[in-house]
Amino acid sequence: MELFTSLINHANTILWSYVMIYMLIGLGIFYTLRLWFVQIRMIPEMLRLIFNPKSRAKNEQISPFQAFCVSVASHVGVGNIAGVAIAIVMGGPGAVFWMWIIAFIGSASSFTENTLAQIYKVKNADGKFHGGPAYYIQNALHMPILARIFAVLLAVTFGLIYNSVQANTIADSLNHAFGIDVKITAAVLGVLTAAIIFGGIKRIARITSMIVPFMALAYILLAAVVIVINLGKVPEVIYLIFHDAFSPQAAVSGGLGAAILMGVKRGLFSNEAGEGSIPNAAATADTKHPAAQGLIHAFGVYVDTWFICSATAFIILLAGNYEIGNGDLKGIAVTQSALAVFFGEYAPKFLSCFVFLFAFSSIIGNYFYGEINVEFFGKMGKSLLQIFRILVICMVVFGSLAGLGLVWDLADVFMGLLCVTNLFAITMLFGHAKIALDDYVAQKKAGISEPEFDIKTLENKLKTEISERLEGVKEWK
Repeated sequence: MELFTSLINHANTILWSYVMIYMLIGLGIFYTLRLWFVQIRMIPEMLRLIFNPKSRAKNEQISPFQAFCVSVASHVGVGNIAGVAIAIVMGGPGAVFWMWIIAFIGSASSFTENTLAQIYKVKNADGKFHGGPAYYIQNALHMPILARIFAVLLAVTFGLIYNSVQANTIADSLNHAFGIDVKITAAVLGVLTAAIIFGGIKRIARITSMIVPFMALAYILLAAVVIVINLGKVPEVIYLIFHDAFSPQAAVSGGLGAAILMGVKRGLFSNEAGEGSIPNAAATADTKHPAAQGLIHAFGVYVDTWFICSATAFIILLAGNYEIGNGDLKGIAVTQSALAVFFGEYAPKFLSCFVFLFAFSSIIGNYFYGEINVEFFGKMGKSLLQIFRILVICMVVFGSLAGLGLVWDLADVFMGLLCVTNLFAITMLFGHAKIALDDYVAQKKAGISEPEFDIKTLENKLKTEISERLEGVKEWK
């Protein structure tokens, strides 16, 4: 086990110190500039699309709002509660600033990958839309081997590795708050997970669309109460975040580099922008224009990091009972302890309920991503799906029992591998997403309230026959 842990740590060092941090920030800035700051100028349109009552699915398809909720269910999870706590303890308060920065940059990356997922989605035999990086890598980049590698990576990362992280946090939270044995939690989580994932995509979409809005709003309101009752300390906390972003405290091992690295790693784990996961949900939506779904999911990055992660950060920093470095409290326990400062001994128990909703909805969403990528392998994928479901349940049980450090380190390695593959693909196909955005904006300026996409627009710009290359039933005219 020591050798395995050492290998994982070495892989993390290479991926995150020499590759990922430069790719994420550099390419995110590139997308931002080329899309003319789409993540700022299109915010009003993002909000209109999310809450548009006309965006309802037809014929049992997934609606844009349901696809948004599935994606939020996946990336709004333990990263927002335990992940933020780890970032602050290991990188200091300044890590929060770098989480904000990676969210702003990542919003442009998210728009790009989700728009591409919509353009290159296909309709399966069951009449449902599927898509994601594996699909646009194969159908647009014509790199089937890389597409299959990505599909395997994503299915393993989200269905197995990430779900072990979610389960680990649930078990740790319930044990810390109620003293519930992790073995009991492991058994209950296994049963609940099985009951839902064997019910299919529609059940997953329906459940997440009910859970996500409630849990996100409730948690933000909880943080708002903490901020209001400590309003006088808020300027001091904001100053601390910005100051430590560039001058970390001495206790931060690695100084500024560690603060930036922890902010980027935990920010990406939380919002998943550029990782290639959210496009799997975006592609399932029945929408009129691919850029519309791209805009919806670009705003999801803000919901995740600027709202929910910030809520956790302010709770911890206002409480002030965290310890940078190697304190006694780890992960979710830091946030639970911080809430206890404001709301007494019952606060950790209350937070455990939030953790359960956040993390369990992530388990559902993560499985959903894995299923799409297993089915990417066609008939073989169909036969493997039942095995995959059993493995997911096993990893949920394993995660509940495993150590905190190992599951997070594994998650970081696989997250890095996914990002490298997907960022390469969306950079190569970036022009396609930009053409879709320009077409959407042009239609809006022409007075069309609900723009519709014609694949010929893309073909004419690129001077290719894209429609002949796509497999399955074509969604676009």
